[in-house]
Amino acid sequence: MNDERQRVSSGTEWELAVGFSRAVRVDRFVMVSGTTATDEKGRPVGIGDVAAQTEYTIQKIERALQATGATLADVVRTRIYVINADDWEAVGRVHGKYFGEIRPANTLVEISKIVGDEYLVEIEVDAILPLERGE
Repeated sequence: MNDERQRVSSGTEWELAVGFSRAVRVDRFVMVSGTTATDEKGRPVGIGDVAAQTEYTIQKIERALQATGATLADVVRTRIYVINADDWEAVGRVHGKYFGEIRPANTLVEISKIVGDEYLVEIEVDAILPLERGE
C-alpha cells in the first residue's frame, strides 16, 4: 500500500488559510471535500437555482476526481447538504443524471447554512479506484 498523499488544489486562498485540499488521494482511495457551485474566480454559480448549483458542483467534483486518476464511476459514497430539504427532488434528479447507473451510497441532509448565503447545496464524495487503476 502506498501511503503517499496526492493533493488536488482548486487554487483558492481558503485552502491554505483553513488547511484543506479540494481532493486527496491515498492509494486507491479518493476523498473530495465539500464542494459548492463556485467558479474559478470565487463567484457563486446558479444563484437561486438548486438544480443548476447541483449540476455545476458535480461537474466540479468530476474535475477533481479526474485530477487524481478517478472518475465519477469510481464514486462509492455521496453526501449532499441542502439548505431546504424540500429541494431533495430537484437535487436528486441531477444526482441521478450523473450517478443513476453508479448508484453510490448517499446521504442528503438539511442544514441551516452553507458558507455563503447564495449557496443552496454542498456535496462531498468518496471514491475507490479499481485495482487495475489504483496501483
